[in-house]
Amino acid sequence: MRWPLYRVAVAERSMEPALRPGDWLLAWRGLRSGTAVNIRPGQIVVARHPWDPAKFLVKRVAWQEAAGWWLASDNASAGAVDSARFGPVAADLIEARVIGRYWPLRTG
Repeated sequence: MRWPLYRVAVAERSMEPALRPGDWLLAWRGLRSGTAVNIRPGQIVVARHPWDPAKFLVKRVAWQEAAGWWLASDNASAGAVDSARFGPVAADLIEARVIGRYWPLRTG
C-alpha cells in the first residue's frame, strides 16, 4: 500500500495569488495505485507535465474534455506552463488533488 498523502513545494509564480513560491502543500493521491483521483473544475491538482513526465505541475482544473483535463494557471502573466501551451492533460497524468497549504502559516 502506498501512502495516500504527500507534500508538494510550490516553485513558480503561476498560481499567485492563491499559491506562492515557497508554499508547501498537502496533496491526496488516493489509497490505491492506478486509481484515478476524483477531481472537478476549480480544484488545484498536481499533474505530470505531458511532454516531460519527470516534471510536476501545480494547476487549477478548468474543465474536462474527451482527451483529458484542461489545467490552467491563476497567473498566466508569470509565463505559465499549462494547457494553453500543451493542451488537455490525460487523466492518468493527474497525480493528486491539493487539499491544503500547511506552510507558511498565513493570517489574514
